[in-house]
Amino acid sequence: MLYDDIEDPESTTPAELRVAYLSELATVIAEVGAPTVADRSDVARETIDAIAAGEEPTVELEAAAAVLAVAEDTPPADAILLETRDHLLMGMTTAVLDVDTIAVEMDGMDAKQIQQKIEGRAPMTLGEFARLQHFIASRNDR
Repeated sequence: MLYDDIEDPESTTPAELRVAYLSELATVIAEVGAPTVADRSDVARETIDAIAAGEEPTVELEAAAAVLAVAEDTPPADAILLETRDHLLMGMTTAVLDVDTIAVEMDGMDAKQIQQKIEGRAPMTLGEFARLQHFIASRNDR
């Protein structure tokens, strides 16, 4: 799931993580059905259909959590989001990272944007999440 540890950050890339997250969403859609996922998650049907077709649309973390929450035996979307954000914060603590240090490595995101995204005050795409998660995990892997 989104908040699982990255076992070996050196053997993967943020792009591969993003594809894996989209694949996880596609699995839920295939198991439950696109109409049901769209209805229960309030994610646009076009986005659901694109994910199911193996395309790589831009998906926000909130939408991904909403799709995952439709699956049986899965926590609600808000719990998934909280766990995901907590996982990032705990990784930062363990690696002794602050948002300024992370911003140096994140093209297109400054420290304030990173902080807002991690805290849930600004939307975060799966691509941005994968980049942040991979960077934090790679720093913890040292």
